Amino acid sequence: MQLSQKHIDYWKKNLVITAILVFIWFFVTFVIGYYAIDLKDITFLGFPIAFYMGAQGSLIVYVLIIWFYASYMNKLDLEYGVHEGEDQ
Repeated sequence: MQLSQKHIDYWKKNLVITAILVFIWFFVTFVIGYYAIDLKDITFLGFPIAFYMGAQGSLIVYVLIIWFYASYMNKLDLEYGVHEGEDQ
């Protein structure tokens, strides 16, 4: 099956946004935890930033990543005509 330029553009945009969001996920999950001791002087809501991100902040970021990806892909699906269900 030969992919059209429209399909190639769609998947290129999909891969770019996925790569960006995976980088944000990696940063929030691993980088902040790795540098937790170095970040102890930075506080957020009275807690060290590494503690806050581990306890609550990273979960908020994960939900925002999921929400952004879903809304972005819905718009991209509508733009390229590959959406499911009724038109909105």
